[in-house]
Amino acid sequence: MANRFVPGLLITLLLVVHAQLWFGRGSVPQVNRMKAELALLESVNRQAQWRNDRLASEVRDLHEGLGMVEELARQDLGMVRPNEIFVQIAHKKP
Repeated sequence: MANRFVPGLLITLLLVVHAQLWFGRGSVPQVNRMKAELALLESVNRQAQWRNDRLASEVRDLHEGLGMVEELARQDLGMVRPNEIFVQIAHKKP
């Protein structure tokens, strides 16, 4: 009787492990689905990172551009900010 019990138990355990591999939590199909989802999310993240980098570059360009515009306005047009005092010094040519 024990001679039949052990192989039957081992076959049952093998079937349980095999069923878990194909249908249970962490099964092969589930892992494949998760890998595909991960690849899609990584692609979306790369696109979002590219957009963020582009926007950060545009913001940097705008800040630098506004600084240049302000500098030209100060030199050419005498622009003065609120609460600033404009002092002009005349130089005598020799």
